[in-house]
Amino acid sequence: MFGGNINKLMPKYGDIPDEFKSYYNKWSIIVGDWFFKGLNNVKFIPKDGVDTNRALNHINAILRSFEPAHEYKQAGCAYLLSEWFEDITYDNKKRI
Repeated sequence: MFGGNINKLMPKYGDIPDEFKSYYNKWSIIVGDWFFKGLNNVKFIPKDGVDTNRALNHINAILRSFEPAHEYKQAGCAYLLSEWFEDITYDNKKRI
């Protein structure tokens, strides 16, 4: 989604709970691993009524965008994942 208004896909920074602005919660760790290493053998467990493909396309569009700042993207994606998924499991291996 290059060239689009990525901010329309994200909650306003002030609306994101502080727990998601830390790198030390489950959802922020998942986003960091996804962005920096990739997720191996990932399994997404959506909440009722969530279309997994649409949710993941939404998150991917944010992560691949050049703006906003990485800290904002990570907090926003962590918050959105927590809203859309019950859990996400994956193998935490370093990318070679």
